[in-house]
Amino acid sequence: MAADHLTTRDVPLDPAASAILFIDVQNFSVSREGGEFKDVSDADIAGKYGYYFNRIREVAIPNMQRLLAGFRKAGIEVLHTTIESLTKDGRDRSLDYKITGFNVPKGSWDGKVIDELEPLEDEIVFPKSSSSVFVSTHIDYVLRNLGVRQIVLCGLLTDQCVESAVRDACDLNYLVTLVPDACGTYSEERHNTSLSAIKGYCRQISTDDLLNSNLPRRPTGGK
Repeated sequence: MAADHLTTRDVPLDPAASAILFIDVQNFSVSREGGEFKDVSDADIAGKYGYYFNRIREVAIPNMQRLLAGFRKAGIEVLHTTIESLTKDGRDRSLDYKITGFNVPKGSWDGKVIDELEPLEDEIVFPKSSSSVFVSTHIDYVLRNLGVRQIVLCGLLTDQCVESAVRDACDLNYLVTLVPDACGTYSEERHNTSLSAIKGYCRQISTDDLLNSNLPRRPTGGK
């Protein structure tokens, strides 16, 4: 007889078994002065990357701030990951990052989470050197130690590092919730195409709907 199992992803978050992960919301890829954009002309910032900067500043980051506040208030585990090498010269990076030219040196300003989402002292930050946080960090080990079975994902870029995390988390047996309006990439078309491609791997829910579902608080012990 088949074992009992879930037949839907649309289930409430269990605070004691849940975590939210903010993906690559860091100076390197968010700041005009960050390593990804410091050599890009103002004309390209306004033109080629105009949608991206508007999206993250006007939509994604404000929603991430709301999620961060809500999950902290509920006592649910908050995690961050950033692109950052384990070395200064980036020799540990994935081949893809070497070909692309991405190197965020160990300990650099580029590798820090943006001030708007600054991690608290006891929140875990995973430096990664590949697209998927599940490939180039020990996050799966840590999540299992924390007792996490449900993971909420948001961040940058929707169709790259976020999508990679969604697929890998699902295949590793986590129940995945994605918050699309707390994500961003370089065009609306790329964003929507990615959401369509991964809809079979995760629940997709807006910031408002997730927060308005009245996130239950995690018990803190005592009487």
